[in-house]
Parts: sequence; C-alpha cells; structure tokens
Amino acid sequence: MHPDEKFHVGFLIFPGFPMACLTSMIEPLRAANEIVGRDVFGWTLISEDGGRVEASAHVWFDPDVSLAGLETVDQVYLLSGPSARFAEPQSSNGKLRRLARHGVALGAISGGVFPLARSGLLEGHAASVHWCYEAAFAEEFPNYVPSTDVISIDSSRLTASGAAAAFDLSLHLIEKAIGANVATEVACWFQHPMVRGQGVAQRKPTFAAESTSDMLPPVVRDAVAMFTEHLEDPISIAEVAQKVGVSVRQLERMFRKTTGRPPLGYYRSLRMHKARQLLLYGNYTMSEVAEAVGYTSSFTLIKNYTDVFGVHPKEDRKKVNMFRSGENRAEPTA
Repeated sequence: MHPDEKFHVGFLIFPGFPMACLTSMIEPLRAANEIVGRDVFGWTLISEDGGRVEASAHVWFDPDVSLAGLETVDQVYLLSGPSARFAEPQSSNGKLRRLARHGVALGAISGGVFPLARSGLLEGHAASVHWCYEAAFAEEFPNYVPSTDVISIDSSRLTASGAAAAFDLSLHLIEKAIGANVATEVACWFQHPMVRGQGVAQRKPTFAAESTSDMLPPVVRDAVAMFTEHLEDPISIAEVAQKVGVSVRQLERMFRKTTGRPPLGYYRSLRMHKARQLLLYGNYTMSEVAEAVGYTSSFTLIKNYTDVFGVHPKEDRKKVNMFRSGENRAEPTA
C-alpha cells in the first residue's frame, strides 16, 4: 500500500449486534495506526437508516452514515445476530449489490453471515459460520456449504466466526496492508496468544467442562463426527462402534471417561443443541424442529429438550423473545 493511501472499512451494525465483534476489529486497526505513526486505516460506522443502534450489551452506538448515504469504502462488514433482517430489504440489498459491483469487498462477523447470505451476495463463496449457528444456517441455506474455519477469505468475501476471529481477520488486513511485523506487534500489544489464519478450525465444546472437540481421543472424535452427520437420520450406537472399530462397551467406557456421559446421552445432547438453534434463531414449528433432529413426534422432542436444558422449548423461545430488539432480531449473539 502506498504511504499516502488510506484503507477504509465500513461496519454495518444491526440492532442487537455483538459489540465485541466491532471492537475486536477496530482496536487492532487503531493500534496499527499508532505503531506506524500514520492513519493507514480508517473506519465508518453504518446503520441501515443512519439512526442509533443498540448492541446486544444494551450499549447504544451513533452511526456516521446511513447505508444509502455510504460512499467511498474498501470493505463493508455486516455485524448482527443470526435473525437480523433489513427493514427495507429491496433498497438495502440493492445498495450492497451496487457496492459489490463497484469493487467493495463484503464481509460478515458472527451472525452477520445471515443477512449477508439473505442478500444473495454470499452465493458461490465460502463463509465461516460460528458453530452455535451452523444448524440454523444449514437449515435456512441448504445450498450453501458453510466453513468451520475461524475465518474465511474467499476473493471479495471475508467472514469471521466470532469476536476473537474478528481480531484475527483484522490482523490479516494489517499484515496485507503494512506487513507481518506490524501485525505481530499488534497481536502482542493485546496479548493475543496465537495469530490464526485461514484453515484453522473452530474449537467446539464437547459438553464436558474440561475439554473441547480438538482434545478428544481419535475414536471418540470420529464417533462424534458420525453423530453430527446423523442428527436428522439417527444412527445406532452399535453401528457407530462398528464403524470406529471398537465394541459398544469400549465406546461407552471411552465416552464416559472423556465426556462424562454415555454415547447415547452425548448423541441426544447434540440433537437437542441443534433443536435449540432452530428454536432460538428460526421461525420453525415444534413439529418441523422435531423432524430436523430425527424425531417422529414433537412429544419426544419436548421431553428430551426439557431433560437436557431444564426448560420447556416453548418457554425457552419465549425467554429469548424477551430480548429481541425487533421482529426476527434474537439474542444471544456470539
């Protein structure tokens, strides 16, 4: 980048957006400017209508400009929860398309991939989707193949799965514009322990307090992967044990040791977590949710859901609706 050039980033924020995702992108850019002693990066805060926006933490932000009034930027990132939608989709999606046609790179952080995908501008591009949204994303966009990586950079589409991943994405921008030395120094300023690039998979909880998915032994990890592939069409524990090359008893023993629960209980938790995503971040009926996780009746779903989460699914959805800042704008966000 020429010393006199300035790289300008726009952040399009929706009501209920995760504030950490915004600060995780801006702060590294600000630090890079300080380190080199000049404004390499600039940023603009955008809302659809230019009005104030309340973040998920109930902190209010005053945008610089409306989406319609946005002019010169190099990139625009959408920041939102998974249920966010434009109030005026025809005109707002049209503005995003015009920006893309004029060479503006588009991106999304966390749940922002949902409104970006709804605009049609993610079609044909890889996109990182946070693990807690992946079931809801797959259900709404069955023709897309979401990435499980922390960040995805696919030509003019840049996505980060969450707040820490947004920090990594900013480091990538800094490295590309100024150099790896500055990006490393910025990471050290914030004590960011590891600079993660493309190809690094998200870590997922195993529903056992002490471990994450990358810490499981290979046999258990393979079994979990098989369970995950069969949430809608259940597979028997015996078949899974056979495929991973152990007896049912051995698989049971290994699951209890590493996750604290038997394979069947773990499998049920996976199915219930997918059901919860669909209930909280979609507008599906109880019967549709039951079908999506392999149950023939909603009665069994409700019983298992209540056992796992300690709350009736309708009450769980009602509780989340209390925190909606508008129709289809749900919390929590990642």
